[in-house]
Amino acid sequence: MCTQGLTNYAHCVTNMRIIIHPTGKRTMPPTTEDQLQRRAAIRRLLLKGPATTQASLVTALESMGHMATQSSVSRDLREIGAVKTTHGYELPSTDNTGDDQVAAVANLLRDTTPAGSNLLVIKTGIGAAQRVALALDRSGWPGIVGTIAGDDTIFVATESAHAQKNLISRIEHALRS
Repeated sequence: MCTQGLTNYAHCVTNMRIIIHPTGKRTMPPTTEDQLQRRAAIRRLLLKGPATTQASLVTALESMGHMATQSSVSRDLREIGAVKTTHGYELPSTDNTGDDQVAAVANLLRDTTPAGSNLLVIKTGIGAAQRVALALDRSGWPGIVGTIAGDDTIFVATESAHAQKNLISRIEHALRS
C-alpha cells in the first residue's frame, strides 16, 4: 500500500491493474448501415401495432437478429419520428387530414419563427390567427401541446425541440401543397 505522499501514490496508481470481466452484454455497433436496418425493423414492428415499452422493442429486435439497447432504441424512435401515446410507441398517423386542414389556411400564414426550444411563433394575416390556430389544433399533428391565438399571431407550444422542428417541417410542407 502506498502512503508516502502524492508522488508515490501516483506512482502506485500507475502500476495498478484494472481487470474488467465480461458481463455478457454486447456493445452497439457504430455503423450507419446497422442503424438504418434497425430503424427499418422498428418501423415494421410499429406498423404491426404499438410497442408498449422500449424494452419490448429491444427484445423484438434481438429476436429478429438486430443488436439493440434501450438507449439505441430511444434514439431510433426519436429519429424515425415515433410518438408515445397511451397505447405505447407508434408511428405518426399517415393520413393527410391534418395536412389538408393546414393547407386550407396556408395562404393566411406570413412567417414562422422558433422562440426557444418549445415555442413557435406564427404570424398570419390580420384577423386570421384564430382560424389558423383552429386548423393546427384540429390537425392532430403529434408534438403540439396547445395554441394561443391573438389577431395576427399564434403561439404554439410543442413537446420538445424535436417536435418543434417536425412542426416547422410539416407547416412548410403544407405551404408547398
